[in-house]
Amino acid sequence: MKVYKCFKHALDMVLHSKLRSWLTILGIVIGVAAVIAIMSLSAGLEQQVNSRLGGLGADILTVSPGHSRGGGFFGRPDGGGGFGGGGTATKKAVVLDRTDLQVLRGVPGILYIDTEIRGSTNVSYLGKSGTISVTGVDPAVWPLITTTTMQSGRLLGAADFNVVVIESGLANGYFSQPVGLNQMLNIGGTNFRVVGITTDQGNAVFMPIQAATTILSTKSNGVYDTLIVKVSDANKLNETMTSMTNSLDIKRHVTPTTQDFSISSSAQTQATISSAVSSISLFLLAIAGVSLLVGAVGVANTMFTSVLEKTKEIGIMKAIGARNKDILLIFIFNAALIGLIGGVLGVFLGTLLSGALPALVGASQLTRGGTLVTTSSIIIALSVSTTVGILAGVIPAYQGSKLKPVDALRYE
Repeated sequence: MKVYKCFKHALDMVLHSKLRSWLTILGIVIGVAAVIAIMSLSAGLEQQVNSRLGGLGADILTVSPGHSRGGGFFGRPDGGGGFGGGGTATKKAVVLDRTDLQVLRGVPGILYIDTEIRGSTNVSYLGKSGTISVTGVDPAVWPLITTTTMQSGRLLGAADFNVVVIESGLANGYFSQPVGLNQMLNIGGTNFRVVGITTDQGNAVFMPIQAATTILSTKSNGVYDTLIVKVSDANKLNETMTSMTNSLDIKRHVTPTTQDFSISSSAQTQATISSAVSSISLFLLAIAGVSLLVGAVGVANTMFTSVLEKTKEIGIMKAIGARNKDILLIFIFNAALIGLIGGVLGVFLGTLLSGALPALVGASQLTRGGTLVTTSSIIIALSVSTTVGILAGVIPAYQGSKLKPVDALRYE
């Protein structure tokens, strides 16, 4: 019997199968849909991390107050731990100030240093109010360091004070009316003129650091949340980082075991967070894999039942010349088609579920980056579902192929 005839016979078995077979396919559909949804969530989160951290540049270093030793990932700059915990962190409040800035300016290999403070405050526009994040930057240095791209307008200038650059999310979707260039926003009780709109989709505002100090009550003049450093040679990033660390150790009278500051590069941060995202994704995929395992058991059960139901047909086919490998191929094709059909339907359902996840879960760190169904995830899901079907059908297919014609024809 030719291969295409074996396939045609297997396809007829699926198309004319009983409800039991379609319930088996449903088990595969649920498992594949769960895998697709989780992989799309992971891809969206990874894309968000890469877009936010990858744009910082390979020649950028960030100096933050506080230092965590032995903690896990997602550590906070104030010395607090992340999910890992368990480390010894600095206990007293530490800050970066003008003296640290002066020390770093004397380190060879540093091109620019931007001083930044951050906070949140109220904003109002045309009678509508809300709360936004504010970043105060050095207007003379920030344009030389930032990799932010402009949608319209310009970046801050050295002589600016009561002006702001806003992200496009705030400009186009935060208020009932769009915020355009040269419009006035009331931020923290002070009016600011919009001179630029970035392409970023967030709701952040960038303003001169002196202006930010006046509207953020928790900030003091000459005290910074972070120092953003641009090195002159990206190939000497590690050497420059070591020189910065040694200089700050001497100035702050600390040792490597008592350091109260952290210096990180965007590449290090990106690698750490990407590793954490991968670990979370693998854990969720393992849970989704249980659904596929249940589906595999259903396929095996259906195939064993199919062999019993078609025992007489097997005897007739063998009596008219069908070989063992022909019977084996028919049932393996049948199992593979069950897995493939379940996979295709599962990909369709998983794609729909991926689009609905942000609305179902709500705003959170996991869904903030949206979801992204990739071609690779679809190929993997279809391959896994088909392979699961084949593996689950191998044993019953083998048993069916070994039936003797006489015994099969006698079977009631």
